[in-house]
Amino acid sequence: MAADPTTYDIELEHVTKRFGDFVAVKDMDLKIRKGEFFSLLGPSGCGKTTTLRMVAGFEQPTEGEIYLGNAPVAGVPPYKRNVNTVFQNYALFPHLSVWDNVAFGLKRKKVEKTEMQQRVGEALEMVEMDQMQDRKPHQLSGGQQQRVALARALVNRPMVLLLDEPLGALDAKLRKAMQLELKKLQSDVGITFIYVTHDQEEALTMSDRLAVMSQGLVEQIGSPADIYENPQSAFVANFIGVSNIYLSDVVKVDGDVAECRTDKGLGVRVEVRDHDARAGQKVGVVIRPEKISITPVEDAAAVTDRENVYDGVIKAVVYIGSVTQFIVDVEGKHLAQVLYQNLYHAERKEWVAGQQVKIAFWKDSCSVITDVDKGMAEKDLMGEVVRRM
Repeated sequence: MAADPTTYDIELEHVTKRFGDFVAVKDMDLKIRKGEFFSLLGPSGCGKTTTLRMVAGFEQPTEGEIYLGNAPVAGVPPYKRNVNTVFQNYALFPHLSVWDNVAFGLKRKKVEKTEMQQRVGEALEMVEMDQMQDRKPHQLSGGQQQRVALARALVNRPMVLLLDEPLGALDAKLRKAMQLELKKLQSDVGITFIYVTHDQEEALTMSDRLAVMSQGLVEQIGSPADIYENPQSAFVANFIGVSNIYLSDVVKVDGDVAECRTDKGLGVRVEVRDHDARAGQKVGVVIRPEKISITPVEDAAAVTDRENVYDGVIKAVVYIGSVTQFIVDVEGKHLAQVLYQNLYHAERKEWVAGQQVKIAFWKDSCSVITDVDKGMAEKDLMGEVVRRM
């Protein structure tokens, strides 16, 4: 069934893409709303760029259907689709000025001169490049070239703008600044953006919703907060940020609280969210490292209000500026990663390896996942080096 044009700009129905025996995208169902900043996030080779290229028309699905608005676009060439693509390398014409680069597509369409001047001027002003319209690409910084590439795409007034890791060539500081600018620009113009990235922070910063992909499959779709706080698989929990994940059995369920016991015997109370947990079920208990409190044993009274409190021994301490990272041996049963915010420099605690501590967290700070077949070993969290400490 075609997408409702009042609700969705893009819809993929059971889309599969094969290259010979290799399946790049597997039976994808995806609906992207009008005016939404939607990201496809995942590691290299997960199928995100192939998905973008199928929407653009550079690749055709092996199976399934893609709709732009309410119209199927099977066989429609890229230049006849109401979409534009911004690539990582920007693909600016080096011999043309900024103005001529932005106007290039309009000239090809034989847009009337007065309208062309107005639209190019508006696009350059939108990306704050109107004062540099006579420069050539080699006279611009990477961030400025990226803005020109955006203006060249936006000047055509597409229904959907496709962005294939457009910030990948920028240095870290400029990349962060451009993330905020790009999100503001999308909000101002109101055009649907589909953004491909492997950078988790980038996707969380800019997206209204995102799809996390792995090996051609969509693992989870949701808002940044939903996906970070409530991962539905071990892959998502480990790919988006860092998680402590412990293979566990549900001992009993009382209302919205599950009593779990890890495979090494540690008891954990978990508030069940969006899961039908039942006694006897095998699950993964997920706790984000910043949600765990750490305190010296002499200050143990400070964490007695938490439902989950354990004895621990610090195995490693890494000071990384805004936070201190700990690896803690929890009661000789598990390793846990903990992040401690460095709020007060003058009163910063001196933590040392071998120190006895208490770690604690509330039941609503952790969640359970039923996908316990992928990446559930503790070594996937911190690696063999940490395990040998």
